[in-house]
Amino acid sequence: QVQLVESGGGLAQPGGSLRLSCAASGRILSFGTLGWYRQAPGEQRELVATIIGSTDTNYANSVKGRFTISRDNAKRTVYLQMNSLKPEDTAVYYCYYNWGQEYWGQGTQVTVSS
Repeated sequence: QVQLVESGGGLAQPGGSLRLSCAASGRILSFGTLGWYRQAPGEQRELVATIIGSTDTNYANSVKGRFTISRDNAKRTVYLQMNSLKPEDTAVYYCYYNWGQEYWGQGTQVTVSS
């Protein structure tokens, strides 16, 4: 069984930065997909970024150039560095793992406001 626990959310000002972490326990394969999704109030959950292995990354157009996803397979942790934050980045951010089956974390709130 895989468990995902997010941390690092909180309040940031527009233009600021936050770093999310997701620690995984259980059987995590280095070539499985790890990623981040987010869901704003009244909106559907949407892809933010995914990473397969250590270098195969994919980003939503809305975060390209501002967010960076990375993973440390030894620590079984995936990170999301978020820079130049905008109010529209406000959402609950969920960690995600997929290798034949999907797993989700409980979510961490990110609020961008002055």
